[in-house]
Amino acid sequence: MTPRRRTWIGATTAAVLTVGLLAGCSTDDTEAAECTSPPNGTPITAAPTTATGPTTQNLSTNPEIASGYRSDMSPVRTSTYAVSTANPIATEAACRVLRAGGTATDALVTAQAVLGLVEPQASGIGGGAFLVHYDAKSRTVEAYDGRETAPAAATENYLRWVSDTDRTEPAPNTRASGRSIGVPGVVRMLELAHREHGMTAWKELFDPAIDLADSGFEISPRLAGQIAESAKDLATDEGARAYFLEPDGSPKRTGTVLTNPAYSKTLSALATDGAEALYSGPIAQDIVEAAGSTAGGRTPSLLTTTDLANYEPKKRTALCTGYRKYELCGMPAPSSGGSTVAATMGILANFDLAALGPQDVNRNGGKPDARAVHLISEAERLAYADRNKYVADPDFIPLPGNSALSLVHPQYLKERSTLINPDRSMGTAQPGNLGPVPLGNGPQPPEHGTSHISVVDKYGNAAAMTTTVESAFGSFHFVDGFLLNNQLTDFAADPLDPDGTPVANRLQPGKRPRSSMSPTLVFDRDDKGNRGELALVTGSPGGSVIIQFVVKTLVGALDWGLDPQQAVSGVSFGAGNSPSTGIGGEHPAIDATANGDNDPLVRKLREMGHQVTVAPQSSGLSALQRDGKDGWIGGADPRREGAVLGDTR
Repeated sequence: MTPRRRTWIGATTAAVLTVGLLAGCSTDDTEAAECTSPPNGTPITAAPTTATGPTTQNLSTNPEIASGYRSDMSPVRTSTYAVSTANPIATEAACRVLRAGGTATDALVTAQAVLGLVEPQASGIGGGAFLVHYDAKSRTVEAYDGRETAPAAATENYLRWVSDTDRTEPAPNTRASGRSIGVPGVVRMLELAHREHGMTAWKELFDPAIDLADSGFEISPRLAGQIAESAKDLATDEGARAYFLEPDGSPKRTGTVLTNPAYSKTLSALATDGAEALYSGPIAQDIVEAAGSTAGGRTPSLLTTTDLANYEPKKRTALCTGYRKYELCGMPAPSSGGSTVAATMGILANFDLAALGPQDVNRNGGKPDARAVHLISEAERLAYADRNKYVADPDFIPLPGNSALSLVHPQYLKERSTLINPDRSMGTAQPGNLGPVPLGNGPQPPEHGTSHISVVDKYGNAAAMTTTVESAFGSFHFVDGFLLNNQLTDFAADPLDPDGTPVANRLQPGKRPRSSMSPTLVFDRDDKGNRGELALVTGSPGGSVIIQFVVKTLVGALDWGLDPQQAVSGVSFGAGNSPSTGIGGEHPAIDATANGDNDPLVRKLREMGHQVTVAPQSSGLSALQRDGKDGWIGGADPRREGAVLGDTR
């Protein structure tokens, strides 16, 4: 295709965030209409609030602020291509790439560049990502690992104290210090994927974000709410303070127009010189200097330009497993998402979930059956127990049997399923015995927020990519127009179990921290178990709860027959490996008042021994499901600002 320069201008009203946010594309009205204003949701018209109170919450357990719930969203039906991101500006930019003949991978590059501008609290070029890609021509699934790595100078106690002689915690805390910053991986990963699966010129894919950074965009309600939540930490960094805060230190508000000439310059370098522009030369030097800053009393990183220059993305074998009449393909380690989702679903395959579908199904997905929530939560406890003990960067810590298949073997999961009492919660599960693996099972670090992109192109290719800077606004270190991640806090800060046994997910030089990101592709299977047509593309942000969000969506779509909008809109529920079971109190079907004491679902679960919390959930799910021979039907999470676009029918 012939590269051509387009003009992309962000435009919103002061009070309403709508989906038709980009204008000026040199197309006729009919073509433009294919990538604007989908009928799948009401606009967000005010600063986000939730059913249970204000947005302020404990960000150590909830990655980003909850931002309410858009009731009664409708699915979007498209003819040949579709894309969903967590921000409508990014969705529209990616959609126009697809409309112009680009591939799913092309759309990812554009979406990520725009998300780093309009949703910087969640992802960006200073972070990392995992991608599961389907190539329709070869009918192959590939997994791309763009996870950050620890600096070569990092030690096992790098996050615990300043040095072996100065055993004080990094200042002002581990997350906001330079010690949290890993080598960014998403740009080199995207370049690798684009080299193999792209059609549109790399340089052209950055045009929308460059033009938007120059011309400006209005701060969305969700971004404004997160700026307000994080203002104190953003003020510590000179660049972040100048960009996100007013001169008097107050947070910039919804509707404020932001321009980012520094980001435009950085993206222009990437467009011209490729990913290498981030990993060597002036930008790399700027990253090292920013990470090593002691401004505000911060403990500096030990990151070097050599660490950046040596970073390599990895292609790994996608983890594909059976579930009833489907094949699920997810991300292998160092993400725990693929194996934990697969293990949960494999355990659930031993139960008749179809008989336990939600009640009063409507556009919001209805209300789950307590027995289903119980079974799914118990299966998750068992899967998380294995995840916590065994999963880490496989280049450093081999999985049992040197394969994730040991964690998801059908016979093993059938045995695990017998540990579920249908009437009583187990509270905390024990990991399975997978052989003499000398690993501890010590405390696990909290994990935080991300963003997710689901996309299918007109050629039949598909991509599910979950992308992150870790916590909201990452490490708060702002350089050359973008934020640096705090991904190293996904390592276990204490490298040893209480009995002195090394923990799998301990920090080691060059190692990639474990993740819960769960980009997932689902395929039909024939009677012989062979892979058939692509059926579903899904994923979510949400830290360690990502696994639960994705499981909820898979069960809704595959077992309960919900359309993808109903599946992602449905009540969020599930459990990690603790007695606490989450029921998303932001959902209109849940009565979250009085700590849920008046809600029938909550009461029933508590009778079964669950310690239920009704804190609002901050998922950002998307799902694209095959609809007929060529068409697609998509849904975006009502808990964020996302949208689905394509050649709508």
